[in-house]
Amino acid sequence: METKHGPAYFETIARLLREFEAFDKNGDTMSHDAAFKAVEAKAKQAHAAGGKTMFVGNGGSTSIASHMAIDYAKNGKMRAMTFTDAPTLTCLGNDLGFDQIFAKQVEMVGAPGDLLIAISSSGGSANILNAAGQATDMGIDVATLSGFEPDNPLRKKGFVNFHVAAKEYGFVEITHLAILHAILDLSMGWNPENGLWENGLRENMK
Repeated sequence: METKHGPAYFETIARLLREFEAFDKNGDTMSHDAAFKAVEAKAKQAHAAGGKTMFVGNGGSTSIASHMAIDYAKNGKMRAMTFTDAPTLTCLGNDLGFDQIFAKQVEMVGAPGDLLIAISSSGGSANILNAAGQATDMGIDVATLSGFEPDNPLRKKGFVNFHVAAKEYGFVEITHLAILHAILDLSMGWNPENGLWENGLRENMK
């Protein structure tokens, strides 16, 4: 008997894209739109003040961080960067420990008024938690994206905290990517009637 796991898989993704949660620093629920606008505002404020948005993540989340850093910089016209240089990671991992590979880079290049976006499917990765802690100590705003358990420690570290109620990496990662893309695309003027291309952004997106 043929199974229909494929449709169920995509239905699960669609449900998670509708049902992910967002919380403020006090743990109170935020609407999706309010959370998106809060992160967008911080990123734009950082850029206007000469600062930047920094993205950190492990594994698949590293790819999301790299993807979003270039999109926010190129398409969104907001300074953005990530910490994926292999010699830097191996140097800091060897000298300070893997749990410090992002925190040390935040310390070296971050500045008050910047924004750190911390991405972790489990919400429990020590190097991501340490980066968030370092940023907070420096007066850098933190936004987080996590999944798995709802009480994971990363979910308490940001002024906005997105949580995806799934325990499969793929589902969490896809939803995280969509959230970050939504923040950017909405900031660029996307709307359900005309999208981005029809809003005069074609040249910006090349």
